[in-house]
Amino acid sequence: MAKTTNHDKELSTEEKIKAAARIVFAKKGYAATRTRDIAEAAGINLALLNYYFRSKQKLFDGIMLEKLQEFFGKIAPIFIDTSTTLEAKIEIFVAHYTDMLIKNPELPLFVLSEIRTHPQHFAQITNVNQLFNSSSFVTQLKEKRSDIHPLHFLMSMLGMTVFPFIAMPMLKSVASLNDETYINMMEERKKHIPVWMNAILEKKQNT
Repeated sequence: MAKTTNHDKELSTEEKIKAAARIVFAKKGYAATRTRDIAEAAGINLALLNYYFRSKQKLFDGIMLEKLQEFFGKIAPIFIDTSTTLEAKIEIFVAHYTDMLIKNPELPLFVLSEIRTHPQHFAQITNVNQLFNSSSFVTQLKEKRSDIHPLHFLMSMLGMTVFPFIAMPMLKSVASLNDETYINMMEERKKHIPVWMNAILEKKQNT
């Protein structure tokens, strides 16, 4: 049996703290969360938490950076790929994000709260401005439908993909759906959303 080193123990404790913090921040939000809440959720004492993370802000910033990179990190490879068509990019985008959100349904609310609170900080750490404006996705979209602002199209695609996860508790209640049925519906949307977005692309421009 391999021996557990001090380094392994440190990593284990740090990850335990971060795992607990993700849950507590997602449930309570940044303002209402106390470091004591995170320590209790992690099963450690407050002094140990402070040893690894000197402040609540430092811990939150680290987790938020991970979440933002997780949420938006998949966009770059899809959007800048010059070898795929616009239609293929839409299919890949919707499939990747739906799969990710099925595994992490709390992710959108966690990320969106940070975007609303610190939009400039978000733009800086994700480099989303440069990605959006210089991507193959935007170039192809302008060539296909010059009458549609690329941001309109992206907002529609994100809304169709992300909103069902943000509103999941309400929508499940409205339709009296259990978890399995709702997730199956999200899987179905991986096929439906590209069809709907492509219908926008194919609609004839007004002359």
